[in-house]
Amino acid sequence: MSQADADALLQEVSAYLKSEDVAQIQAALDFSHTAHEGQLRQSGAPYVTHPIAVARILTPLHLDTHAIIAALLHDVAEDTPVTIDQIGDLFGKQVAELVDGLSKIDKLQFETKEDAQAENFRKMLMAMARDVRVILIKLADRLHNMRTLDSVSNEKSARIARETMDIYAPIANRLGLNTLYQELEDLSFKYLHPNRYSVLSKAIKVARGNRREVVSKILEAIGHRLNEHHLPAEVKGREKHLFGIYEKMQSKSLAFAQVLDIYGFRILVEDVSSCYVALGILHGLYKPFPGKFKDYIAIPKANGYQSLHTTLFGPFGTPIEVQIRTHEMNRLAESGVASHWLYKTSETQINELHQKTHQWLQTLLESLSQSGDSVEFLEHLKVDLFPDEVYVFSPKGKIFAMPRGATTVDFAYAVHTDIGNRCVASKVNSELVPLRSELRNGDRVEIITAPHTHPNPGWLSYVVTSKARSEIRHALKTMHLNESSKMGERLLTQAFTSLGLKLQDIDSPRWDKLLRDTGAKSQQEIYADIGLGRRLNMVVARQLASIGDTVSSDVLGNAVVTIQGTEGMAVQFAKCCRPIPGDPIIGVIKSGQGLVVHTHDCPTLRKGRSGDQWLDVAWDKQITRPFDVNLKLIVANQRGVLAKIAAAIADADSNIENVNFTNEGEYTAIYFTLQVVNRAHLATIMRNLRKIVEVIRIIRVKNAN
Repeated sequence: MSQADADALLQEVSAYLKSEDVAQIQAALDFSHTAHEGQLRQSGAPYVTHPIAVARILTPLHLDTHAIIAALLHDVAEDTPVTIDQIGDLFGKQVAELVDGLSKIDKLQFETKEDAQAENFRKMLMAMARDVRVILIKLADRLHNMRTLDSVSNEKSARIARETMDIYAPIANRLGLNTLYQELEDLSFKYLHPNRYSVLSKAIKVARGNRREVVSKILEAIGHRLNEHHLPAEVKGREKHLFGIYEKMQSKSLAFAQVLDIYGFRILVEDVSSCYVALGILHGLYKPFPGKFKDYIAIPKANGYQSLHTTLFGPFGTPIEVQIRTHEMNRLAESGVASHWLYKTSETQINELHQKTHQWLQTLLESLSQSGDSVEFLEHLKVDLFPDEVYVFSPKGKIFAMPRGATTVDFAYAVHTDIGNRCVASKVNSELVPLRSELRNGDRVEIITAPHTHPNPGWLSYVVTSKARSEIRHALKTMHLNESSKMGERLLTQAFTSLGLKLQDIDSPRWDKLLRDTGAKSQQEIYADIGLGRRLNMVVARQLASIGDTVSSDVLGNAVVTIQGTEGMAVQFAKCCRPIPGDPIIGVIKSGQGLVVHTHDCPTLRKGRSGDQWLDVAWDKQITRPFDVNLKLIVANQRGVLAKIAAAIADADSNIENVNFTNEGEYTAIYFTLQVVNRAHLATIMRNLRKIVEVIRIIRVKNAN
């Protein structure tokens, strides 16, 4: 163990912790040294230097005793024979839980490295949602690994740097840990693009010398003008971080010589009102760039960041970027969520920041619980970590930070899951817009809902937030399962009736045996499989009734299945014949599709008939939902005929879903897809159409695809 590093750590924690806490940290230091005895890092240094360095990264944030001890022990359970239980016995439950949240899942076997990486993130983020100190320690761990990446192979360093750039740096940014975030980005850039990093860092050093005089003049001018107005302020020059400059060059296709604003300026004042006073003074000193002012004080960023940003025309036409904030805002900007430990003042701001962090973590947990697998969750997380945001308002003026590219559906889910699941339309700035409309800064968004609607699978093609994507997928899976299982239960009830039995008489042992024999997880899964055509209802009925395991293909029972029209995905109405209530119908069970309803005279049914797939079905008498029907009209080519036809259809309370034309000499064939309630409704529409003189012939088309 490097005694100098250990002594430095103890000195740092002594500055803000009690002597008994420091004694516990000393004990953890000794324990970590003993546990890692003989282990070396790839650089050749004793392994214990790493956990000490991680703990030292955390001391400027004044993290508590448990977190510092967990940092010292974070690799013990993973790399030594010491167990989590032993750590708990020696240092307490809190430390054990923190270390457990940080430990990888090495003992499990995964098919690919991507699966293992995704599952590790999943475990870590679940622990992070319970205790944010987990991610603070993990970020410090990653920062020290990045600082010492020279000792590993180029391939490995590039992989670790990419992971850091994609996940860890954005998490640091999302938690408001600005200093840590920028260093992680710069180090990732160094190992991902070593040549570009080297060239750019040298160019910045040269520019630093060349522009020193300009920077000092600007600092002097700003300070002098603020003093003239008797505004107490601290003025600092700051150099933008390297990757930030590189990103600007990439996004705007600029050479380094064209990036004039590698230096920025920060003005720190006592209170919020002084921020706006300072802004006015600055705009009197240098002219502002139009459209380059951002007020993050009135509308803070999602990570709690607050500041005024303005860009000015400086001396010699040099753009000057200036941030104006209070000292408290500056401390929060640097330490973010860790400000809870670092500063005990301004609890209102800190509590608001923690509330935002908690909401974000809860969203992550929801996404986590509803993702199909760890890789899917990791993709959700990456989408959610993009920092580029737009700020929109609810009708009551509440501010929502949304990622750039977010739609009104994303907004609906950001308000509440139920709002998202029930949304049918949206208004932006009081005007109706399509649900796929992208949001812009300052938009006022209103969501219109209906009680019996469901998410549309098409939404997945344009939503961008992880919450919307995971909630839509979850709702669709649940809806599909529920609808299919209801249909399956009805089919199984019908099968039991045909056997002279009752489904409700089947006891639990018989169900349990069926589940064991079939490998199904629940009764609902059996019902859903029947509803989707994966299992035949009569076969399942015979298995449950212990009458036999097989059934001849011509036996499906005599009871008729009633079609209500509200079964959703478990019942499909064939597009080849488009049956409507009143048509004689028959049902066909197709594997993976559920029950497909055709008309008796459907041409498709004549192509093949498999006896064990057919069911007798009938329409429910209370159906009120609309059905699509295809009509072909032969009409004379005369002006205004389409308007007359549309009016006749509207008078019969029907909607036109689609219309197409083909020219047949002096006549035109018009193909309509209309919505009708039943055959009687269709007959009314056709009577209305026959009254139009220009309509020569009307045909219901049953073989349109």
